[in-house]
Amino acid sequence: MRIERLGPGDEATVLAAGDLFDGPPTLEWTAAFLASPGHHLLLAIDGDDAIGFVTGIEMVHPDKGRELFVYELGTAAPHRRRGVASALLAALADRARELGCYGLWVATEPENQAALATYRSAGFDEAELASVLAKTLEPS
Repeated sequence: MRIERLGPGDEATVLAAGDLFDGPPTLEWTAAFLASPGHHLLLAIDGDDAIGFVTGIEMVHPDKGRELFVYELGTAAPHRRRGVASALLAALADRARELGCYGLWVATEPENQAALATYRSAGFDEAELASVLAKTLEPS
């Protein structure tokens, strides 16, 4: 298995790995993500097959510095529990260090035991309990 960091020009690679995502990626959104500074997409590849991915977004705050939010992590079902997610998270942590981030953080549902186990095994600690609120914006 190898892990590749994708960037502008790799849209076709992301689209070809569309089954790894929650929904099918679009060319427009993929191009925008890959072209956005501070947006990172790492792809795990076995032979010619994409078997997992992780995305991260850098954030900088005036009193906190630079950190990386683990936006999404996915592994193809036949490759789960084989270290793919751990390798992706380790590679993302390495990238975060290169960027001068002081840490990474992630949010997941409390009932998602598989995700919790994955992040815990990758060295993530549970932080304070928080509520996540969302607001859908209507087009203007």
